[in-house]
Amino acid sequence: MKILIMGLPGSGKTTLAKLLVPKLNAVWHNADDVRKTVHTDLGFEEKDRLENARRLSFWADKVVESGHYSVTDFICPMPEMRKIFDADFTIWIDRIKEGRYDDTNLLFTSPKKYDIRLIDGTPERWLNFVLKKLNVWNNKAPTAQLLGRFQPFHDGHFALAKNAIDRVGQVAICVRDTEGTSDNDPFDFNTVKKAIEERMNREGYKGKYEVMFMPNITNIHYGRDVGYKIEQIRLGKAIESISATHIRNNMKR
Repeated sequence: MKILIMGLPGSGKTTLAKLLVPKLNAVWHNADDVRKTVHTDLGFEEKDRLENARRLSFWADKVVESGHYSVTDFICPMPEMRKIFDADFTIWIDRIKEGRYDDTNLLFTSPKKYDIRLIDGTPERWLNFVLKKLNVWNNKAPTAQLLGRFQPFHDGHFALAKNAIDRVGQVAICVRDTEGTSDNDPFDFNTVKKAIEERMNREGYKGKYEVMFMPNITNIHYGRDVGYKIEQIRLGKAIESISATHIRNNMKR
């Protein structure tokens, strides 16, 4: 996800970024740092500001392509710059009416489109609000687990994952390493993972699940007072009758 934190100089963009980046394990581009070290050929004329936005967008896109969150904090005062940057998620910090640069104050146009507008409160409150809005995975939150081969991930598996999220809040989908162990296991982990992510994201569950690569677990043992529940979820005959073997056979045709 490509995240833009925008607003006037001194509004708190960098303060929020410092808190948000470690929570997302994101790659961070601070516009001031980039100008001082990489974009040293750019000034503050309109054409240079637009080029700065284009380059920042390029770096952010490369981060997202590698599978990570990208966080960019810069003023982004003009609508044209925001269009060029093309953020997936925009946070506007609207805490002050004027910044320290008169020319930037004159250029700054309030955005018409944004995902979050922060007007007051503490940076810690901003962070909690942003994380809630982003639906970010939380390793310490109560989590359900689904363990399986998912060869392939089908409607029945999705129904289980959805039900687990509804009950607990988030789900770890654990894929057993079974590729090639039988004719019923043709898909490698990356193929399975891609299918799971495409379905879960399409249905609006990004941030509510994680796909994890596991050994070929065949037995689960536990002692007393383990601190978690083992629960079978029954989904009805129509869902439970879905056959992965039948789906695989159709895929071969």
